[in-house]
Amino acid sequence: MQAEKTKITRLLKTARGQLEGILRMVEEDRYCVEIAQQLMATEAILNRANKEILTAHLKTCVKNAESDEEREQKIDELVSMLGKIMK
Repeated sequence: MQAEKTKITRLLKTARGQLEGILRMVEEDRYCVEIAQQLMATEAILNRANKEILTAHLKTCVKNAESDEEREQKIDELVSMLGKIMK
């Protein structure tokens, strides 16, 4: 997962930088809509990072499972996690 790891790390560091900027905006009492826009941009970056992580999981962990039972368990785990966030 080296290539993905580099991309994910870059995305997360970007999101961290944006969060630090948002904190400064809040401390400076900046306009609410500007803060909300930055929060939405940060959420988009985090969603991209999560997509990369889940794609890597499917392409490696699920694909390389040693048995059908292990593969099913990994798929069920993913479906369960997605079910929690889609409520």
